[in-house]
Amino acid sequence: MNDMTRPDMAKAARAILARNDRGGYTVPTERLYPFQWNWDSAFVAMGFATFDVDRAYRELERLAEGQWDDGMIPHIVFHAPSDTYFPGPDVWGTRHRIPTSGITQPPVFGMALRHVHEAAVAAGDAGAAERTRKLFRNALRSHRWWLAARDPEGTGLVAILHPWESGSDNSPAWDEALARVPTTTTTAIRRKDTGHVDPSMRPRDVDYQRFIHLVDVYRDCGWDPAKQWKAAPFKVAEVQMTAILARSTRDLIDLARRLDLPDETTELTSMAETLEKGLAGRWRDDLSRFVSRDLVSGEDIAAPTQAGFIPLIAVMLDQSQRKAVDAEIAHWCEGMAVGVPSTMPSAPAFEPRRYWRGPVWAVINWLIADGLRHNGLNDTARRVERGTVQAMERAGFCEYFDPTTGEGLGGDTFSWTAAAYLVLNRRS
Repeated sequence: MNDMTRPDMAKAARAILARNDRGGYTVPTERLYPFQWNWDSAFVAMGFATFDVDRAYRELERLAEGQWDDGMIPHIVFHAPSDTYFPGPDVWGTRHRIPTSGITQPPVFGMALRHVHEAAVAAGDAGAAERTRKLFRNALRSHRWWLAARDPEGTGLVAILHPWESGSDNSPAWDEALARVPTTTTTAIRRKDTGHVDPSMRPRDVDYQRFIHLVDVYRDCGWDPAKQWKAAPFKVAEVQMTAILARSTRDLIDLARRLDLPDETTELTSMAETLEKGLAGRWRDDLSRFVSRDLVSGEDIAAPTQAGFIPLIAVMLDQSQRKAVDAEIAHWCEGMAVGVPSTMPSAPAFEPRRYWRGPVWAVINWLIADGLRHNGLNDTARRVERGTVQAMERAGFCEYFDPTTGEGLGGDTFSWTAAAYLVLNRRS
């Protein structure tokens, strides 16, 4: 552990959020990610809520500025220009009133809004209800978009059309589906990330070729959701995304009741039940976790990644399932300097230092711990939280951590890692 005390670490975490503030929105870290990212900002808002409720609301309000008329909240909002990131707004070509990307990210927005609202009420903020009500409308429109655009057949599982939408950009879960995507592009690829971070920690060039091919396909569709759905060469009914949407829906139900919105409560309850039923059907006894489904091949995606545990935040397991998932997480963490690794260490695809192919992420552990606690596995939840906090105290507020050594990797002074510290430190 470094020489800083926990109060010092909390102060340093707050300083990182201030350092990465760009006028009401927070960049994940300087240069590597110079814009506002969707799910990053939702986690950051919850971190801000531990000490500055007004700034927490502002983070969500700035993110909502980028919401499309159809309800989608894009994964990047380009509030100000920067030449340190590819692909920029010229590549996306979305023609939105504010420059944005054309795809989305996990809808943590609803979870964050409830968290911020509760912090505001606890602080006696007289304007909490009004600010929450406005943002609730943004969240509801987003959830409606998800079900209409990404589950048009009403299966209870929402789909991603690009690996970047999952947040787990080059996870082994996408290897087979992504391998079918051509490497040809009509866009010149000018990677900037490997100029900021060791290439061994980042996606490979061939992955980027396929990522940009998908951008080309959807840009040619004019970013029309129905056209994209038909044209998509990559289409996965994804359990991590669906679980976050389901959990956020339950959080919006809580807010709808507090705000005395009975019609919205009924609508959201129907959404939540559909999503939870869809998730429940993705549990696999032989794997002790949940699995996504490749909608192109029709096959289950059995790759052992952290996504298989995220449905715990939305689904109540039975006793045998709880026992199985508790043992499975313990197995993944056995012999690790810090858990939970984002890929099972015994899997052939495990790479402890490469982006989303093995490293530990503080916000993923935050979600896993919340899911464990939701299912009454409190001791394991506390171990996950405590280990995550200790990793940050040893290595700093890095983007992610090598599970085998505890070394900090990727970008440093990372906003959502700092936010995770502020929240998890209170629990551990």
